[in-house]
Amino acid sequence: MDLGGTNVRAGAFFEDGSAAGPDFINPSRGQEGVEATLLAVAQTVNQAATASTVRPEAVGLAIPGHIDNAAGVVRWAPNFGETINGVFHNWSHVSIREPLQPRVNLPIVMDNDANMAALGEYRFGLGRNKAKCLVLLTLGTGVGGGVVMAPDSVLGDARGPLVLVGGNKGGAELGHVIVAYQGPECNAGEYGSVEAFCQRDAIIRRARYRLNRGRVSIISDLVENDLSKITPLTISQAAEKGDEVAIEIWEEVGTMLGVGVGSFINIFAPDVFAIGGQIAKAGDFILKPCIRAARNVAIPSLFTDATIQIAEQIADAGMLGGAALALEALKWNRV
Repeated sequence: MDLGGTNVRAGAFFEDGSAAGPDFINPSRGQEGVEATLLAVAQTVNQAATASTVRPEAVGLAIPGHIDNAAGVVRWAPNFGETINGVFHNWSHVSIREPLQPRVNLPIVMDNDANMAALGEYRFGLGRNKAKCLVLLTLGTGVGGGVVMAPDSVLGDARGPLVLVGGNKGGAELGHVIVAYQGPECNAGEYGSVEAFCQRDAIIRRARYRLNRGRVSIISDLVENDLSKITPLTISQAAEKGDEVAIEIWEEVGTMLGVGVGSFINIFAPDVFAIGGQIAKAGDFILKPCIRAARNVAIPSLFTDATIQIAEQIADAGMLGGAALALEALKWNRV
């Protein structure tokens, strides 16, 4: 199951990543409080389980935020919660497994959605389940990150694939790494992060600002001069028609993305670097400036060994990662 701030998706999968039935999508009700979101999750998981051609053995949940699988708790999630007296209160130390387990009647494991997307891309996408190290950035409402390593990419006795989660299980928040100190703000409260430059709303603002300053662009025609209707897809459609403003926007966003990518190449030395999330559908418009900037940031020998590509599993990476997590948990009797 892949939980997002707008929708929740669930599907059943076999061990090779092929679908065991149709997937289902429902509103996640992420800003209506914990109980509303749990109801949406249970409904969606049960729909997928019922429609599966075989009885599922476990459920893997991909959830945005700082996830503590051992405790079954979301320790922090900035985009989920409810508004009380005009103030939005995000999730903090919210129990998920205990109230959800009896509603789905299956063992539950859970982790951060970007970590799970990286695991899904590693096992069933660009990683081919054999990459030495795969780093994934997911571009959407926010910017998430995940790192998956093969056992021979770490020193010591290990079995894999290994998903980097850190000492308190909240690690690999690559979207919140600063690339321009005191730059634009992001929803998590920091300034100048990868997310602040590359998330959906930041990209849309670039288009609105240009149009408000009198720039002529096909974007205006595509949204019938209603700037509230601009989306990254709109900007991509304009870029495909050769629109100067749209191409500029992707150049700027891709360049800042590339600063982050180059830095992460220096840290993790991946052989596969995947750019995922719905915004990655901009393709070469964002990828080419990203690669250019990354080349200027990364150590040359590390950059040479890294292949930077658009992810294969843009739509299903979160669900596939949840499935992979559940498979690993079953394999090692951790459910």
